[in-house]
Amino acid sequence: MSTSGPFMAPEPTSLPIVGSAERFYVHRVYCVGRNYAEHAREMGNDPEREAPFFFAKPADAVFAVDEGVPAYGVAPHTVPFPSETDNLHYEMELVVAIGVGGADIVRADALTHVVGYGAGVDLTRRDLQDAAKALRRPWDLAKGFDFSGPCTPLVAASAIGHPASARIWLHVDGEAHQDGDLADQIWPVPDVIAALSRFVTLRPGDLIFTGTPAGVGRIEPGSTVTAGIDGVGDLTFRVV
Repeated sequence: MSTSGPFMAPEPTSLPIVGSAERFYVHRVYCVGRNYAEHAREMGNDPEREAPFFFAKPADAVFAVDEGVPAYGVAPHTVPFPSETDNLHYEMELVVAIGVGGADIVRADALTHVVGYGAGVDLTRRDLQDAAKALRRPWDLAKGFDFSGPCTPLVAASAIGHPASARIWLHVDGEAHQDGDLADQIWPVPDVIAALSRFVTLRPGDLIFTGTPAGVGRIEPGSTVTAGIDGVGDLTFRVV
């Protein structure tokens, strides 16, 4: 493997693990759309009629917000405001870390594939997403841009179990905007894993962002976002 020149191997994306010197090396990032009924409704959709659907982010869109990304000049607890948007939205989500791969996983076995959890924000260029929807085009550049997945360090499932009910919340500049519960997910984590594994073979290192509760909205340069999931972790970042 080349370590210099035009074919130099890129630095792998990884997240720290609470209480461990080891890191979780990110393979792929999948995201679930419209997994909370009230959020589906606020986006103009009927949650009673939809099976789970998925989209993806590049692995290096995810980073531990308390570490920043020194190689790209991103300081700890900051997130760069992306180019080509006038309407950047936050979406607070439970993040599932896959430690054991598999395909066609049955729901009863799904949680045995989970090694840990985090709390992450799916940042979205909402204006680009709305335009893509109107033209029936992919959402890639609306969802998969640089630094669009700020995340907490991961906490091992062996330490906290598998949270099925916990407060999930997000504040902007000290004002509450999202306040829900994981129990409100239309498709809980085992269902999400079972559904996704019918489409792709899950691999160790895959992350799944599991959807956001109601209350998504706009953030601007200078906004400070504080968010978390009780028992999993919390994060704070300033948009710069």
